[in-house]
Amino acid sequence: MEKASSPVYEQNTLEFVTVALEFCAFVEATEQTVYADFTDKATKLLPLLYLKAALLPRVEPDEDVEPELTVTEDMYEAIRIRIASLLGENDTYLETFHPDMPYSDTPVAAFISESLADVYQDIGNFLSLFRQGNEFVMREALALCQTNFREYWGQQALNALKALHTLRYSMDENIETDESQS
Repeated sequence: MEKASSPVYEQNTLEFVTVALEFCAFVEATEQTVYADFTDKATKLLPLLYLKAALLPRVEPDEDVEPELTVTEDMYEAIRIRIASLLGENDTYLETFHPDMPYSDTPVAAFISESLADVYQDIGNFLSLFRQGNEFVMREALALCQTNFREYWGQQALNALKALHTLRYSMDENIETDESQS
């Protein structure tokens, strides 16, 4: 297969890979980030990740292939815990798109840390497969990433973004209020 005609070398794919790498590095470095910087960067990075995923070229998966996934449960949990620790009580938000929501008498709580860890898991697996440099594996990584984006992590990214937006921009109001009272 010619590199020029392959979806793994298209500009939209390469731009997605760039943003995916930035996202993974960002969540992996949560321990070195302060709350305000985390919410600020997350509210900028998540929409870009979502956009770049939505622009990926369509790739059909090979149903007989089961790619080897490398993001372990321990890695997932480490990311989730770091983000939860940073956000503290602000980690929780009300989930409006949960499948049980129409049948629930009480609000369904969700966690920004879990949503971001879910996105990280799929993006991290995509990147580990894509880095192998084998074009067949790279195509399968694209196909898997697209499927997971449509069925799961795209919504998780949007849910986290909505909650992070509230945290980020309520901080601005608090900062302005504090400055005006000085």
